[in-house]
Formats: sequence, structure tokens, C-alpha cells
Amino acid sequence: MGQSVEDRSCGSESQGAAPRAEGARAPGARHLEELAERFDRQVRFAPFGREGQANLVSARVLVVGCGALGGVLAQTFFRAGVGELVLVDRDVVELSNLPRQVLFDERQARAGMPKALAARETLEGSGGTSSVRAHVLHLDARNLALVAEDVDLVLDGTDNLETRYLLNDFCIERGIPWVYAGVVGSAGLVLPILPGRSACLACVFPAPPPAGALPTCDTAGVLLPAVGAVASFAAGFGLRLVARPRDEFEPALIELDTWNGSVRRLGAARDPACRVCARHEFVYLYQPGGEAIALCGRNTVQVPARGRPRALTALVHLLPAAAREIRLHEAMLRFAFEGCRFSVFADGRTLIEGTNDVARARALFERALGEPA
Repeated sequence: MGQSVEDRSCGSESQGAAPRAEGARAPGARHLEELAERFDRQVRFAPFGREGQANLVSARVLVVGCGALGGVLAQTFFRAGVGELVLVDRDVVELSNLPRQVLFDERQARAGMPKALAARETLEGSGGTSSVRAHVLHLDARNLALVAEDVDLVLDGTDNLETRYLLNDFCIERGIPWVYAGVVGSAGLVLPILPGRSACLACVFPAPPPAGALPTCDTAGVLLPAVGAVASFAAGFGLRLVARPRDEFEPALIELDTWNGSVRRLGAARDPACRVCARHEFVYLYQPGGEAIALCGRNTVQVPARGRPRALTALVHLLPAAAREIRLHEAMLRFAFEGCRFSVFADGRTLIEGTNDVARARALFERALGEPA
């Protein structure tokens, strides 16, 4: 092809660190002293205490989305000492992320690094006791059970309602507590959800609104203070659910606005006729998906995997001669083609940046990768 290929592999699988080992050697006295010093201030907070820290250290927490909300959530739990942090994100770092997404830097943006891997790199670079697993994929009903295996808590850092309703179905079915969070402009919402004990997302919002009915970050923008406030409330609830899972706790829908300084606690009662937590109809767990979609506010189309994913190293040599700026990352192949930038992930999914026209993206995909979209 005449194109140079730069391998930016970090020498590890995209899944990140290994799972918690059973029967691991007990920490030595010096290590225990270091742990006590590191977490001294949060342990001194009486409602959290040593029991809460012990529960947190043995917990596995899933953060879905590593962008604005997810970055603050992941950083909070990593620094607090969670045993294992599982990160999932489908996207790559861009310069426009940097004003509000705290885990990324300009180097990662210019390299177009997958967000999950960039987040893991940043967190591990800060030092700490937590292990981090990073999954570069589009979370859907087919893979959710795999990445959420044995988690104690799910945290919402997503940017779309479909994924949130999927998380709600999954967590209610499995009995896993989770925290919904959403932000746009200067304001946002937070709702902690305890299966069997509190309202679920579908109790409060029975169905997602029609496309275009609500403001988005693309139409209304978003401010970092709003991101920080909403994510901090969500992280606070999440820490409480992990540290003191048996405590009496009455969740409510929290509404925040950092521009006018308002905070409201709204009632969130269980719906006795709720599709999810009352009737146990988990429709989002069984949706096939598989269609190419335009991503909100991104000028990007996502094309799902078709059949068995091809090895990225082999795919490099099948690209057309017109492909330019070819880069092979740890879990992603990047190249430019006909005015657009392609990111092909190890799970077979492709992002095509530079268009929000699904039909054009499908045609480009077929010309560049030699198969129909």
C-alpha cells in the first residue's frame, strides 16, 4: 500500500488488568500502613468508616462511558480505592472533549486514542491501589452481561437514553444497584436506583422521549461545573451504596443547576404498574440492534460489526490505496479515506467521522473495507 503503520500498542489486552485473584497473599504490615495513610481522611468520616473502606476495596464497579460524567465518576472511585474499576466506552478522544472531560489530555486527543484506554492510562498514571479493566466497545444487550459480570454497582456516564434503559433493565433483572445521571447546559439529574427497594428509571420516566424532544449537549452545550456537580452527587450516592449497602436509604430524583445555584430533591415513588420493576418486562435486554446510527452532536456515524470481526493487523493490508494516515493502536485501526476518518475497533464496530449522513457512511464503509454496512 505504501503507507506507514505505527503500532501504538501498550503491550496489554484491551480488557486491561486481570480480574481479582482469589486467595491473594495478605498485604504486609508496611502495605497496610500505607493504605491507612492513603485513605485516612475518608475513613475518618464516620458514616463511611473502616467498614465502608473495606467494602469498597472488595468491590467491583462498572462505569459506562468515560467522557464528561464518566471521567469524574471513574476518577472518584479510583482515588477512593475501589477494588476493581471496569470502564466501557465506544468512542475516541477529541480536542472538543478537553474542556469538560477530565481524564484526557491533548496528546491523547491528537492521537485519537480510544477513551477507555486513555482513561485507564490516566488513572493508572496517578498511582493507586485499584485495578482497572478497559473495554473498547459499544455496550449493547449482547455484551452487557460479559462486561458487568460480578459487579457490585453500575454508574451511568453515558450520553444516550437507549443505553440507560438497557442498564435499567439489566440491573433490575440482576438486582444490581445503579445510579442514573444526566447533564446538559448548566443542569442535570441524578437518581440512585436500588432494585426492589426504590423506584427504577422506568418508574420515573416510563419511556424515552421522541428524538429531538429534549435539549442535548449538541443543541444546548454543557459546562464543566454542571458535569462536576452532577457526577459528584452520583459518585457520592454510589460510594454510599457500596460502603453501606444495608443502610436505610430513601432515594430521590435530584435536580441541580449550577448556573442559578439551585438544588431540588424530587419525589421518586415506585410505580406499581412499572414495566420493569413490577411486570419484569425487560424489552431492552432483547433488542437486536445492529443498525448504523448517527451519533448525537458528533458528525459521526457508527457502523456495527457484521459477522465475526476481522483481525486489525490483517485488515491493515486490505485497505484501499487511497487510505491515508494509517495508525494501528492497541484496540483500534485508524485511517483517513475520502474526506472522512475511520476508527475500526477490535469488536468489529467502525466510527466514521466527518459525516452524519448514514447512507453516505455506509457507502464509504463498503468502499474502504470491502463489505456492505
